[in-house]
Amino acid sequence: MESLGVLITYPLFPYLEQELLRRGCHLLRLYHSPETNHLAFLRANASSIRAVVCDTHVGADAAMIDALPGLEIVSTFSVGVDKVDLVKCKERGVRVTNTPDVLTDDVADLAIGLAIAVLRKLPAADRFVRKGAWKTGGYPLTTKFSGKRVGILGLGRIGLAIAQRAEAFNCPISYHSRSRKPHPNYKYYPSPLDLASNCDILVVSCALTDETRLIINRAVIDALGPQGVLINIGRGHHVDESELVSALVEGRLGGAGLDVFENEPDIPEELFQLDNVVMTPHVGSDTVETSMAMADLVIANLEAHVIGRPLLTPVV
Repeated sequence: MESLGVLITYPLFPYLEQELLRRGCHLLRLYHSPETNHLAFLRANASSIRAVVCDTHVGADAAMIDALPGLEIVSTFSVGVDKVDLVKCKERGVRVTNTPDVLTDDVADLAIGLAIAVLRKLPAADRFVRKGAWKTGGYPLTTKFSGKRVGILGLGRIGLAIAQRAEAFNCPISYHSRSRKPHPNYKYYPSPLDLASNCDILVVSCALTDETRLIINRAVIDALGPQGVLINIGRGHHVDESELVSALVEGRLGGAGLDVFENEPDIPEELFQLDNVVMTPHVGSDTVETSMAMADLVIANLEAHVIGRPLLTPVV
């Protein structure tokens, strides 16, 4: 990949940038330019840019693609491609790759961890010990995870991995996806509302599309109910966040474990005071091991493109 011009849209795992440099790539870092000057930066460097490496923070939208006439490939450091304008890429003949599979285990692990943390109120229990409250009395009873009815919205790679983990806790599994899956032990429901009405824990693990945007609305939240728990390791825009906050504050929803939010990193402050809400800063795949595997896959896709071999994980 000697002298390949690569636009990096956002600060990524350092190993990825180091490996691209080691392979002789010419890196142009969009994030060194003020956001208000991004378009000017792109135009000034357009002749050098053949590839874009992006992630879930700053992707490749239509304006960026139009500003880069020499662009050949977009390789996103994520499984989700909602920050990439796939229609524009198809129009321009720009190839797109992502990093599926390698992050499945970490995201599924976090989903189960969030569910247990919400039901057992682990962060609140930690604070209880740290502030010395244990010396004056015991911690209130919480709720078990084992045996809870787990509903999964989107039974793809990650959804299936979550289901398999939940099964180890003797949790009955149900799901809603665009179509039935070949898993006879899992009950299929034809709509998110039906699924929410028949589970204790609802896990959002579907891709973000026009059809799934705001798929968790007031009706679904109310169907989950005051004993139910919502876990979102998908995307913030899957959930009507204002309705979620209202339901949690009013007690119409039992709890939530959230790794993603509508306007990251801006989080509704009402959530900060709730012990039945556990939040993480969009770190579903953020382990050293998985980040290295994702970086290697990004690099392998770029190398395959440059030497004319089939892409490893093509999206477009």
